[in-house]
Amino acid sequence: MAAERQNEVKISPLEENKETSIDESLGLEILQIIKDSQQQHGLRHGDYQRYRGYCSRRLRRLRKTLGFKMGNRHKFTGKKVTVEMLSDNRHLLLVLMEAERAWSYAMQLKQEANTEPRKRFHLLARLRKAAKHGEQLEKLCESPRVDAKTKLEAQAYTAYLTGMVQFELQEWKSAMEAFNKCKTIYEKLASAFTEEQAVLFYQRVEEISPNIRYCAYNIGDQNAINDLMQMRLSAGGGGGMMAEKLEALITQTRAKQAAVMSEVEWRGRTVPVKIDKARIFLLGLADNEAAITQKQRERATEGVESGKVSNLQYLHSYLTYIKLWTVVKRNESMAHALQTKLKEPQTDENKRGPRPQDLIRLYDIILQSLAELSSLQGLEEDHTFQKEVALKTLVYKAYRCFYIAQSYVLVKKWSEALVLYERVLKYTREVQSKAKSLNNSLKDLPDVQELIAEVNAEKYSLQAAAILDTDDVAEVPTQQQIKDSTPLSDRLENFRLDPTLLSKQPNLVQFPPDFQPIPCKPLFFDLALNHVAFPPLDDKVEQKGKGGITGYFRGFFGFGS
Repeated sequence: MAAERQNEVKISPLEENKETSIDESLGLEILQIIKDSQQQHGLRHGDYQRYRGYCSRRLRRLRKTLGFKMGNRHKFTGKKVTVEMLSDNRHLLLVLMEAERAWSYAMQLKQEANTEPRKRFHLLARLRKAAKHGEQLEKLCESPRVDAKTKLEAQAYTAYLTGMVQFELQEWKSAMEAFNKCKTIYEKLASAFTEEQAVLFYQRVEEISPNIRYCAYNIGDQNAINDLMQMRLSAGGGGGMMAEKLEALITQTRAKQAAVMSEVEWRGRTVPVKIDKARIFLLGLADNEAAITQKQRERATEGVESGKVSNLQYLHSYLTYIKLWTVVKRNESMAHALQTKLKEPQTDENKRGPRPQDLIRLYDIILQSLAELSSLQGLEEDHTFQKEVALKTLVYKAYRCFYIAQSYVLVKKWSEALVLYERVLKYTREVQSKAKSLNNSLKDLPDVQELIAEVNAEKYSLQAAAILDTDDVAEVPTQQQIKDSTPLSDRLENFRLDPTLLSKQPNLVQFPPDFQPIPCKPLFFDLALNHVAFPPLDDKVEQKGKGGITGYFRGFFGFGS
């Protein structure tokens, strides 16, 4: 808690300075301030008590900053913000925090009322107080000094709090009117701003939509239950307390429908259903399937009608395209430099030159970037772009396959290399056939005609090298081709050509050597005791028959030494 308060002290002055910029007109981002405060101080986890404590501490800071004292330590004096006091938008923020504190206390009591029903009366009192503070904020915003956006937000906020009070009182018609007013204002505000700024207003509209449909159902609109079920399926039914009421309503409706359900048909056979729980389950399953099907149709229709992504998403796709294409060109430039070095003769044998494996990795990165380019949002229906990416992919696949074949040539895997060369020619033929309608797309790509000529030359070289390698193997006697791992020290009596003796790791002796048996450590016995003569102990032993009767009595009474 101490860390949380320290956090507030660091953050709050920045927020309040932002909110207190004095201008000709006063303004307050009501919904933005509410959402930020709630997310940062407990409501992310449904902790209304923590949020209420934050509202109280912020009210104390605001009153101290504005000099808005409510009496002294001995006496409380009620004081309200009036229109004449409006010299700073922090006066509006003061009333907003009072409403939020009362509302959060009401929501805390609502959680506790599940186990303590008497707290419902206190809950209603706090909700009424929150609505009263909301009305006060709306009246203050009627001042000509307050801008139009703040006035509309204050009206929507008051309508929301009023709807919450009527909703708890089960005054469905009044609650529905208040929620509809709130929804209308937020929709108008959303249409007046950009997509990024309107997101918050649309979220608020989605939050109160389940409440509106719930009120409509209780008024008598039987179709509202279907809308509520779809909302629960897509967005959780409004969350929190509304979700509990929605679950109870759906269960009650299914119970009524189950009373008239008597049978079900499956795979041509009709089965009677007499168990009530089974009827309710089957009804719920049918409702969920219908809702999912309808949602899929709506999404498909939206896709056909719009077919476009938002401007922000399209801009993101464009920036991603620039990044990925830069990666492609960079790796292509590195590959071209390595190709040039690969063709140059090696002068220094001790210095490691480029290998075909180095180019394979570069072409892997290029192909991965092209795969990401083809999946950019907003370009799925751009057939020209997709064809260009597919053509570029074929070109770079051909080059990658060519250098894989080159790496097989180095290890004398002639058949594998030959198959890969044929795959290269296949890719190049596809490029030539598809490039007729996309001639402009080949300007920034490597020349495939040059690759075809190089592959044909490499094929002939490969066949010649394979034939020569076969002849060399045939000239070597069979007995000399036998692989033997016996070291030279163990076969000195037998002559055999062994090329490994001239290599860097000749097999001369067996290392490490084999283990050999050795005698165990001898046992030692102590035989000296048999030859030791102990000294005489005669002087220590008492002699019998000496001392007479005096000695006898002295020994009997314990006087002996």
